[in-house]
Amino acid sequence: MKIESTGKAYIPSQVQDARTPAQRSNTPVQSGGDSVQLSPLATLMKKAESAISESPEIDQKRVDEIRQAISEGRFKVDASRIADGLIASVRDMLGSRG
Repeated sequence: MKIESTGKAYIPSQVQDARTPAQRSNTPVQSGGDSVQLSPLATLMKKAESAISESPEIDQKRVDEIRQAISEGRFKVDASRIADGLIASVRDMLGSRG
């Protein structure tokens, strides 16, 4: 048996619903006997997710304040505070490994 290639890719057409629009909109939705219950943690996580999505990613007012302080020479970097934060984050990472 010999299979020949025409060089054309087969692109399936979109599946069409043969029902009329009236038939499609009147199709009853059947409800099963299954139910889902969310744990209190899942509910809390959903609330937290909602709160996060509603808050802005960048506090533009704070960014402008820092930018102004830098340009005026008032912004001071506290190296020991940065070092303490880095050490604490490394300890957290190492602690979570084992």
